Amino acid sequence: MITVIRLLALLLLLPPLPGRTQSDEQLPAPVSRALKAANVPASSVAVLVQDVDARMPRTSFNADKPMNPASVMKLVTTYAALELLGPAYAWKTEAYASGPLKDGVLEGDLVLKGSGDPKLGFEQFWLLLRQLRAKGLREIRGDLVLDRSHFAPDGHDPARFDGEPLRPYNVGPDALLLNYKALRLTFLPDAAGKTIAVAAEPAPAQLDLLNLVKLTEGACPGAWYEGIRMDLGHTDAAARLILTGNYPAACGEKSRHVAVLGHAQFVAGVFRQLWAELGGTLQGAWREGTLPNGARLLARTESPALAEVVREINKYSNNVMARQIYLTLGAEHAKRPARAEDAEAAVRAWLAQKDLRMPELSIENGAGLSRSDRISAESLGRLLLAAWASPVMPEFVASLPLAGIDGTMKKRVNGSGVAGQAHVKTGYLDGVRALAGYALDRRGRRAVVVFLANHPNSAATKAAEDALLACAWERSC
Repeated sequence: MITVIRLLALLLLLPPLPGRTQSDEQLPAPVSRALKAANVPASSVAVLVQDVDARMPRTSFNADKPMNPASVMKLVTTYAALELLGPAYAWKTEAYASGPLKDGVLEGDLVLKGSGDPKLGFEQFWLLLRQLRAKGLREIRGDLVLDRSHFAPDGHDPARFDGEPLRPYNVGPDALLLNYKALRLTFLPDAAGKTIAVAAEPAPAQLDLLNLVKLTEGACPGAWYEGIRMDLGHTDAAARLILTGNYPAACGEKSRHVAVLGHAQFVAGVFRQLWAELGGTLQGAWREGTLPNGARLLARTESPALAEVVREINKYSNNVMARQIYLTLGAEHAKRPARAEDAEAAVRAWLAQKDLRMPELSIENGAGLSRSDRISAESLGRLLLAAWASPVMPEFVASLPLAGIDGTMKKRVNGSGVAGQAHVKTGYLDGVRALAGYALDRRGRRAVVVFLANHPNSAATKAAEDALLACAWERSC
């Protein structure tokens, strides 16, 4: 017995065999080859593969290393929302009268109160105003009052993340978010007349659109919009968007979405546009305020159920909607106008209740559009395992893009065996690429799959992600 113990102790002191490191043994060979081709060191990557019914992973590499997950952070937000709010949760946007309504005339203010609906679109807003007309309201003698108090003001800077303040993905959260605060600019070339018109939809009353774009000849480039320059100027009451540059006639009709107004200004402008189109008049101005006591409910619109909203967030990685859900968690948790810290407290309390310890977790806005977000592959793996055992598992899994079929995975792994066999969320930022979700193998056994890459060349690691999905399908990792 003493000899055996001495022998075991001696073996523990021996160095590993040359040429076989722990990293070589843990990182699947196809993934390793793809990383070398991308010129990304293995130290910049974390990988986890674990069967949903197993206690230990099949493959684990750098799994405890905190890394930026980009939009994969939406898995934390959406799973928390499904459990804490429930799949049937819905948001309401309401219109109230602060004075008497008689013979179609409101002697007082019309108050619009929001609760953070992530999916209040242009059409739904029109239907809300149509309800007001159906109630007989024609003329508003007072002001339009916008109650955005469900979320606390946060001083969101749309240029902070990447210096692109007009891009819709940089829109901040708001209790009265309308149409993602986005305009669709449609470019309408007239080759015969050698002119180009630009139409905005919606067309807020406070927006002055100055079109100085020139129609040119030549082929239409893939990134046609790079030839258009957009300069934005503001006054207290309005905004001017100046369009300059060249537009090839060969491009035909194209559209581009931009966000140019503040939330309150946008809602007020779209209200004036639609209210006039519906035959209504507004005598007063617009202002921000809170719902007064005694105001009477006139109309209400309700969002789709949370399960549908989560599906759109994860399938298409909608940052604005994810931010809305994140703050909604904060509002329900703190019972006050929600701030980001309230949302973080709600998520952390939920994780603690589920005994999902994540000491490395750093979450800024719930959408993953952040340079400070951190989570490990191991923590993501445990989160996905918990979701698989959750009552909301069907809604959660169905919200993830199906490889080779839809969402952000529609054009991935086409023609391979794993196509249609993996539900995975993707994430991408400059210097970050990530993937996490569930994959089936050839025999129909399901595993959690996580891939995180943080490196200047991470954009080139898509092949490594696909290789991980393939080896999960082949059960070779």
